[in-house]
Amino acid sequence: MKISESWLREWVNPPVSTDQLVQQLTMAGLEVDAVTPVAGIFSGVVVAQIISAEPHPDAQKLRVCQVDAGGSQLQIVCGAANARAGIMVPLAQVGALLPGGLEIKKAKLRGVESFGMLCGQTELAAGTDDSGLWELASDAPIGADLREYLTLSDQILELELTPNRSDCLSLRGIAREVGVLTQSPVNQQEQAFQLATSESVRAVKLTESKACPTYLARTIENIDITIPSPAWLRTKLERAGLRSIDAVVDVTNFVLLELGQPLHAFDLDKLQGGIDIRMANAGETLTLLNDQVITLRDDCLIIADEQQPLALAGIMGGKASAVSGTTRSVLLESAFFSPAVIAGRARSYGLHTDSSHRFERGVDYQLQRTAIERATELLVSIVGGSAGPVVEVADQASIPAKQPIRLNKLRLAQGLGLEIADAEVVRILTSLGLGLVSESAEYWLFSVPSFRFDLSIEADLLEEVARIYGYARLPTRISAFALDVANISDIQNEKSTLKRHLVSRNFQEIITYSFIDPKLHHIFFPDQPAVVLQNPISVDMASMRTSLIPGLVATLKSNLNRQHTRAKLFETGLVFAAQDGYPQEEKLAGLIYGQRHGLHWAHDKSDVDFYDVKAEVELLFELGGRPINVQPATDLPFMHPGQSAYVIVENQVVGVFGALHPNCCKSLDLNKPAFVFEIAMGAAQTGCLPCASGISRFPEVSRDIAILVGKEVPALSVQKVIERAAGEGLKQVTLFDVYAGQGIDLTRKSLAFSLLFQHSSRTLTDDEIQASVDTVIQQLAEEFNAILR
Repeated sequence: MKISESWLREWVNPPVSTDQLVQQLTMAGLEVDAVTPVAGIFSGVVVAQIISAEPHPDAQKLRVCQVDAGGSQLQIVCGAANARAGIMVPLAQVGALLPGGLEIKKAKLRGVESFGMLCGQTELAAGTDDSGLWELASDAPIGADLREYLTLSDQILELELTPNRSDCLSLRGIAREVGVLTQSPVNQQEQAFQLATSESVRAVKLTESKACPTYLARTIENIDITIPSPAWLRTKLERAGLRSIDAVVDVTNFVLLELGQPLHAFDLDKLQGGIDIRMANAGETLTLLNDQVITLRDDCLIIADEQQPLALAGIMGGKASAVSGTTRSVLLESAFFSPAVIAGRARSYGLHTDSSHRFERGVDYQLQRTAIERATELLVSIVGGSAGPVVEVADQASIPAKQPIRLNKLRLAQGLGLEIADAEVVRILTSLGLGLVSESAEYWLFSVPSFRFDLSIEADLLEEVARIYGYARLPTRISAFALDVANISDIQNEKSTLKRHLVSRNFQEIITYSFIDPKLHHIFFPDQPAVVLQNPISVDMASMRTSLIPGLVATLKSNLNRQHTRAKLFETGLVFAAQDGYPQEEKLAGLIYGQRHGLHWAHDKSDVDFYDVKAEVELLFELGGRPINVQPATDLPFMHPGQSAYVIVENQVVGVFGALHPNCCKSLDLNKPAFVFEIAMGAAQTGCLPCASGISRFPEVSRDIAILVGKEVPALSVQKVIERAAGEGLKQVTLFDVYAGQGIDLTRKSLAFSLLFQHSSRTLTDDEIQASVDTVIQQLAEEFNAILR
């Protein structure tokens, strides 16, 4: 939310600087995200009136202007297209300093002297309009300092409010907080109730009184909408980030910012009969003010007349009843809508408005009459017209009822760690709008104001006292209490150990949302249903992830878009299955992409491949001392069928690794293959207990064999047969060569293995070793029809 400091100081003007004010607000939980000056640094600029503007004798695009600067007439050469007699404009006099350090001097342009410069908004860093001179109000005082006249020393405070502080979504709410924090008086605006000057009314029917407990309407007839909003009103709106449209819309926006009550104005002549606040009929359509046509659901609250829907309640009005340049009479609406009825409805239609932002968090349910009277006062003073009586329809039983909250004095002292005087506690809470109902030696009982939806339990009041008293003033001490130290198994790797290992391998950890884009889910799992959220944060975060890999790839895409062409990423987190109960499992996933090594004269520029990601998985399991087996994975839609494998530990599939499917890479615009792995966290953490064994004193003997097998036979299967058939003397088997091509049957391939023999208690004889090798060759021939090369 953006607010003007000068507007805020109209309500409350504490004797503190801007920096001190920002710090106090931030420390009280109302974080000020940015402070932006409304204009650049300049001096010597005054309000002036152009008396005449004649063409330059030697330049077609220049004009020679005679300017009244207040007591003196100056000649200024100007090139702005809108320079003309009669308008009020900023004049930078000789000696003036403009933003960027530009000093204005007497000059001669094409032979004509110029004693200053007429300015536009961009030249003063006070706006974005660079089309010509900045045309000021016709009643601007000639000769006045521009910075003082337009309060250009003002600053914009941008607040990042938490969702529970809906009471601070207005100038009045922020002023109330500042008054309490600085113990300064708040200048409450006097409420002027407007007497009805006409008898015009429209009937109001509350069909859905629980969804809309209070609804007020008032007609204002015979207005002149061609009258523009006054400069002070436009300025306040612009500095809050809203553009001026017309006086009616500007006034409703102004009251929204000032009091926090959203209002809406209907063109009275476009309404058919009375107003009905009801639920939509499924299938009804409504064209909104932004020209979006929506199909209404039966859970949407609408404002309707006797023939059609007029507005999506609390969110946006309809185009059919919108105020326009031909409007002569309006119907003002001021209502309280239940937050539960508005929450999520705007997002479901891809909308987010200032009204929905406030209504779904909670609007003061006693503010509606004040707001409509304030809006009437402003409208009549600007565009004229006759105001009818206020029609108020309310269901008292449906209006929220705030129960008093009891604050225990001992609990307050224990929670804050210090004693605060009773009078100070009462002062803090009553200045925040709470009412002291009763007090005893043990506790206070406070009533909750209608604008504080976030206060309901004792802890809320304790927090209010703490933040107003000042977190920095609370004592700090080291807590001392008994801890139960968790038993850690010797065969269990901590998650932090796995993370440190991956970081040592040059991986970077990422943290992504558990929500992903349904389109991204479909790319990876086209035949697997997603876990769809009923009330998503946004349309691109509408599904729960069923794998960590889509989040890794999305992060890779973000890095590639920023010219980072090499990545090693990992993430740990929960994944969710689209099954009854939505079971969840913690997993560890990683991704490698691009060149194997960074830029270095000693490294080549080759890219990572299948064996790089395989090595990373093997190293992870080596931390726990558990060997893994692999098995080709050909049934995963997002993995390359020829370059992916399942991770198998103790005959159970615990993960997968390999290259992304080319179709996935194409859909994601990846110009190189990405290699990924995903492992069950429990399997990655579980290891085996190491046991020591002595080193054999007897020699090792190595024998190499090369066999021909069918191309479809996996080398791992051959290796397992060798290990089983060679007997107890075999210490290690290593595949050191694979060959297929010239000199070999086209249906076969050659696999060369090195067999290392060693016995722990004696020296193996040549005959024993040869017998083992013969057994191996015989077994391979029986199982794979293998032939010794």
